[in-house]
Amino acid sequence: MRSSEVSGAGALGFRAGQLKAKDKRTARFGNRSVALTAFAAAALFIVYDANTLLTNGADGIDAIGALVAAELAAPAPDVIASVANASMMTASPPPDALTATPDTAVLTEIVGHGAIALGLAGLASFFATRRRRDEDVSEIEAPVGSYESLCSAIPMGLACWTGTGEMIVCNAEYRAHLDHTSGQLRYKEAVNALIDGGHMNTVSDDDNGRLLELYRGDGTCLLIDERPLDDGGFMTLVSDITERKRTEAMLETIRHEQRLLARKYHEEKLKAEAASRAKTNFLAHLSHDIRTPLNHIIGFADLMQMQISGPLGDERYVEYSRTIKNSGEILLNSFAAILDLAELEGGQKALRHDPVLLDEVVQSVVARFKPQTQRAGIHFIVGPHTGAVLRGDRLGLTRMLGNIMDNAVRFTKTGGQITLATFAADDGVVIEISDTGIGMSEERLSTLSQPFAMGDATFTRTSGPGLGISIARAIAELSGGHIAIDSSPSLGTTVAISLPLDAAAAQLAA
Repeated sequence: MRSSEVSGAGALGFRAGQLKAKDKRTARFGNRSVALTAFAAAALFIVYDANTLLTNGADGIDAIGALVAAELAAPAPDVIASVANASMMTASPPPDALTATPDTAVLTEIVGHGAIALGLAGLASFFATRRRRDEDVSEIEAPVGSYESLCSAIPMGLACWTGTGEMIVCNAEYRAHLDHTSGQLRYKEAVNALIDGGHMNTVSDDDNGRLLELYRGDGTCLLIDERPLDDGGFMTLVSDITERKRTEAMLETIRHEQRLLARKYHEEKLKAEAASRAKTNFLAHLSHDIRTPLNHIIGFADLMQMQISGPLGDERYVEYSRTIKNSGEILLNSFAAILDLAELEGGQKALRHDPVLLDEVVQSVVARFKPQTQRAGIHFIVGPHTGAVLRGDRLGLTRMLGNIMDNAVRFTKTGGQITLATFAADDGVVIEISDTGIGMSEERLSTLSQPFAMGDATFTRTSGPGLGISIARAIAELSGGHIAIDSSPSLGTTVAISLPLDAAAAQLAA
């Protein structure tokens, strides 16, 4: 909508004024046609009437001459006398008798009829022009009335303009945006009043309309939508979009912050992964460097304990060698646990995903810990078999259950009880290990997800680096499951492990 050409309203884009000028040219041509037709008809009528009158006048004179000749051919005495008297009298005719000739009468009648015809033609032209003018007035008044009805029914600012940018009608909402209560405005004046010291951005501009955004000096924003009208003018719709713009700005700010956070998260994630790989590599090298001398220490301590090369002399040396061996094994196991956790968390230790019979894993764990529970005087109860088939790593699942059982045995006193039970459902299995040990507080439970968090002195008195639950949780999550822990001080702890079933085996079972 090319509103900058004449009135700022899109005169060229909408062809505003062209349709109106064309209508005027058509009206003038019609009026001229009516006038020319009327006067041409009057001229033809005058010619025809003159010809008729002249023809009728010549025929009358010839008839009178014939009658006179007949009378003269057989004159009566009294006629002769009257003719003689008439001849004497016509020697000096009266002045008005000179104009009373047949030709003069015919011309007079022709002029009279012509005047009437021309008058009728003039009246026809006058009424045709008057009718067209009345139609133009009605055409102007009719849209104004319809525009007023339309404006009053629209809940936003609306104004209608002529093709030259003069206001036809507007509603109260439009005047409220202008801060103008009365009087007519031109389009440019209205736009300047709407901008109010701000600036204007063009959203779209074509032959079908124009869309503008006015950013006013008071911080408000108006949306101007201009559309063409059939009579060559156009209308303007004004709506306040300040809140929408503020919301869009807030959303854009939020999106920008989200992009920054996502970028920062990605960078931190890369840093964390790099740090995890570095930690794993360091622990792997450290474990290798420490395991080699530890294996030597453990091996020689075992040889000294067995006294293969001869007696040590004092029984205390035998006990010392046994202590050296046990301490070396504990240290070796601790390094192995640290390395395993680092590899699991860093994704460098992949687990297999093979079909695993759950009952076989449980039986292997029971066989390992049943002698320990018997020596510690703990009742060990094992639930019935389920026949469930899991998809996971057999060694990893065995180690997961072993770590949890190891904690249960270590923190359960003599006379206590440990229960290992499995429950199968349609979508998975639950392995539950419960004990009547010392239990844990809520604060201690909150630190279980943190490696090396041993808590209070009650837990630090036990051996191990405190990685059993962390490793078990990592194995469960890598196997597609999760671990839930419930514990109360002096009442014991229950660890529930949820694992998915093997899909193929579940379909065969169904």
